[in-house]
Amino acid sequence: MSSPPMITIIDDDESVRIATESLVRSLGFSARTFASAEDFLNSPLLGETACVITDVQMPGMSGVELQSHLRSNGDATPLIFITAFPEERIRRQVDAAGAVGFLAKPFDGHDMIECIDRALGERDTAGA
Repeated sequence: MSSPPMITIIDDDESVRIATESLVRSLGFSARTFASAEDFLNSPLLGETACVITDVQMPGMSGVELQSHLRSNGDATPLIFITAFPEERIRRQVDAAGAVGFLAKPFDGHDMIECIDRALGERDTAGA
């Protein structure tokens, strides 16, 4: 039996990381959390992640910069963005680069589940 997909959660707000991790684990997925994009990029989980849920605005590297970094390195891992400041300009930018979701905090759990389903569906299609 294969292990469940790994979902990575990156947010500088610990309460958001904990709540999102709890939701992801309740769905039967593995979850890992990071307080910054840099911590994630320096981790061994980079190649093991099936989907990244990331805050847009964080100290250091933003979620948007993380997406750009991953894409420029040929990494097509699906990204779901969460933000307390849902700007349409940012939504258009991340969508153009292939974001799977863009959710305003506090987000509805069902909306996140739909985004994760889409992300993992895209991953399975790309891997097929």
